[in-house]
Amino acid sequence: MPRVISRVRRTARGAGRRCAGFTLLEVLVALGVLALTMAAVIRAVGSYTGNQAYLRDRTFAVWVARNVLAEQQLEAAWPGVGEFKGTTEMGQREWRWLVKVTQTEEAELRRLDVEVQLVDMDDEQPLAVLSGFLWQPAGGG
Repeated sequence: MPRVISRVRRTARGAGRRCAGFTLLEVLVALGVLALTMAAVIRAVGSYTGNQAYLRDRTFAVWVARNVLAEQQLEAAWPGVGEFKGTTEMGQREWRWLVKVTQTEEAELRRLDVEVQLVDMDDEQPLAVLSGFLWQPAGGG
């Protein structure tokens, strides 16, 4: 007989409980929170990707500017005051550079400002600007 009583008690205790699980409202709130979280993650990843592309382009632009400045420093010719420009390829992309040569207070010293941007870039702002100085060659060129 004790067995019958214990079964009845278990059944009576379980009858007062609610069904375990989530209500529809709880599921909808959880999905809303998940959607907001995923939107923030997607926005962050998109921003990170955009920044990576910009930094890659800026790094290549600095390298192009350094190469142009080094070429000018290695040339035996003394550049005249003014501007000259050209294009070069680096990183499987075409780059446009502009060198502005200005006279300094020192007669044998000129300043070279190199501006670099992508050829297909419409923005007026260059990706990289690098400045250097060039002494007049010993021949007086």
